[in-house]
Amino acid sequence: MYIVFKRVFDVIAALFGLLIFSPLLVIVIFLIWLQDFKLPFYISNRVGKNEKNFKIIKLRSMVVEADKQGVDSTAANDSRITPIGHFIRKYKLDELSQLWNVLKGNMSLVGPRPNVKRETDIYTIEEKKLLTVRPGITDFASIVFADEGDILFNSPNPDISYNQLIRPGKSELGLFYISVQSFFLDLVILFTTIIAIFSRKVSLKITSYTIKKYKGKNDLVILASRKNMLIPSPPPGTLNIVTNRNLKNTTD
Repeated sequence: MYIVFKRVFDVIAALFGLLIFSPLLVIVIFLIWLQDFKLPFYISNRVGKNEKNFKIIKLRSMVVEADKQGVDSTAANDSRITPIGHFIRKYKLDELSQLWNVLKGNMSLVGPRPNVKRETDIYTIEEKKLLTVRPGITDFASIVFADEGDILFNSPNPDISYNQLIRPGKSELGLFYISVQSFFLDLVILFTTIIAIFSRKVSLKITSYTIKKYKGKNDLVILASRKNMLIPSPPPGTLNIVTNRNLKNTTD
């Protein structure tokens, strides 16, 4: 029943969101096009529910063909980010176009963020559970790691830093969401995501409290508060810290 209701809500909310934000989207799309007269959308492959590939639609915040450089993770000082792109990323405007993915059924409003195949190929067996539900525009991890670009700032290898500093907690939060998901929790996460635009401190407090209320492990509650420095950790399902993204040399 929850799955059906979630889908109905997703469709209604996505339609409403596209209608409300269409004036803003038109302006931002024009500004993206104006900077280099190239396609203002970034369309890329992501891995969705049941490991099926789909095309994700985002407003382009980088130079054309930035993805061909072979780097999937993006630091705040990444030279590929355009001037308007910094603004788009700061206010998460590149996520608004994904409401179209929600309408198509590739994504949900709330769920684990979709990843590229190079990352899902090295998921542990435990992390594969993240691919049993529709990916979402936002979730616990989207709020907790909203500063992903800053975490990766000046990293000599953003992809490895992502796998060591962000992936472990991101996957744990995604798995926890799947284990306790409900319509009310989805509403809380959506509300907190909006709060995060205006106050990161408040959004982290709400997220930490919510995880505690849903009986999440203490280390998740602490992680959600983001009061402690992130250190290299293994992703869930293994004791090995990722040191490269070669499938045969990663986790079991």
